Amino acid sequence: MRCPYCGSTNTQVKDSRPSEDHTTIRRRRVCADCGGRFTTFERVQLRELTVIKRSGRRIPFDRDKLMRSVQIALRKRPVEPERVERMVSGIVRRLENMGENDIRSETIGHLVMEALKGLDDVAYVRFASVYKNFREAKDFEVLLGELAGTEGGEEPEASEAAAAEE
Repeated sequence: MRCPYCGSTNTQVKDSRPSEDHTTIRRRRVCADCGGRFTTFERVQLRELTVIKRSGRRIPFDRDKLMRSVQIALRKRPVEPERVERMVSGIVRRLENMGENDIRSETIGHLVMEALKGLDDVAYVRFASVYKNFREAKDFEVLLGELAGTEGGEEPEASEAAAAEE
């Protein structure tokens, strides 16, 4: 492992322990050259995932990018970091268990929206506004109407069907 301070590859592991949810190993390291201390995390990676963007471009899946986008949606929201970590790990696990190496960006966005809906409504709306490319206030009204409909215990399709019958 390369030292983030001096760039040396002469580092040693001083302490290893599993994370709280036992999905990662936390390693405390020290650089033999400069004495700098730093922490690394080790995760199981079942397969190399490739994201197929809407434009058709293919890029390697980046768990950190997923985490950053979720954290942006959750900025200044009262959600514990452990819950966010579990949510992102769950999404990655679902993507890896799909059995496909190529994952459409829409699939990832759908999984994130589904997870955020159960975690924090404000973050859900924030993420949806970017993911669904909202252009006007009406877009927010539609999403909030769907959110209010599902919180009331009925599915949006059911309430729309009932409204159509009246």
